Amino acid sequence: MAGNSSRQGAVRKSKKKQTGGSGGKRKRGLSGKGPTPKASDRPGHPASRRAARAKKSADREGTTRREVILGRNAVDEALAGGIPGIELAIADSASEDVRITRARAAAQEAGITTVVVNKRELDRLADGLPHQGIALTVATFEYAELHDVIDHRPSGLKDRQPIVVVLDHLQDGRNLGAIARSSAAYATSGIALPNRRAAGVTAAAWRASAGALARLPVARVTNIARTISTLKKAGFLVVGLSAAGGDPLPAIDPDILDRPLALVVGSEADGISRLVAENCDLLATIPISDSAESLNAATATAIALDRLRNR
Repeated sequence: MAGNSSRQGAVRKSKKKQTGGSGGKRKRGLSGKGPTPKASDRPGHPASRRAARAKKSADREGTTRREVILGRNAVDEALAGGIPGIELAIADSASEDVRITRARAAAQEAGITTVVVNKRELDRLADGLPHQGIALTVATFEYAELHDVIDHRPSGLKDRQPIVVVLDHLQDGRNLGAIARSSAAYATSGIALPNRRAAGVTAAAWRASAGALARLPVARVTNIARTISTLKKAGFLVVGLSAAGGDPLPAIDPDILDRPLALVVGSEADGISRLVAENCDLLATIPISDSAESLNAATATAIALDRLRNR
């Protein structure tokens, strides 16, 4: 009979017992977890593994890699030039000559440890390169900050205006060393160079500088255009050295140059970049013969410094 709840089968019975609520767990589980992490921050992601390898490599470059000067002439000249060394290694099979004798004496006078090693150990230190039985491990170069270069006043400056040399992605360490040598000779305040895709202070730079890098502050900067902006704010006139399209350096009014100067030198292949050139106050060229295509970067820097100092 309809409506008769006592009739068998009229009421559906359930064996499921009453349970407690989730306590909000389901709701919290549905809530957002924030932005998706970058691929490089996700453990196990290929990008994360690549980033970890890159960091490990960078750490190894910055902490364990040491520059080594190889060969009898090179080591003899490096020690004579006052290049700071950590250790002088001489092969036990090396024949003694005047250069090794001088190197031993110079290392002892400078307080550099001298060790005698077998040829296999020296081959490993030289990474397979020719060493003539002698190698000098060079101390890691300590770069300065840009403000240290701006504020530096060398003893040979006297009352003349400061000059800062800015290198726009120079590639050859030997050119860097030669520019450092010229910069020290003309009493500049120091050098600024990029920390990426550019030559740094290596053993080749040490050798070419003939010890000048030990007396000259060198700053590594992140961005050359921003460095130029900082120099302008500090009162520097920024002169870009250009192979073409600039004013001949001897023709520039000396009164314009009678203030703190920043000389910008470009890379060996491309010169200064377009963005850097646009940020310079003026561009200058060095007149050369039509039969020559261009000047070496280090040679051009030396000529420019001479004309800026002795105009």
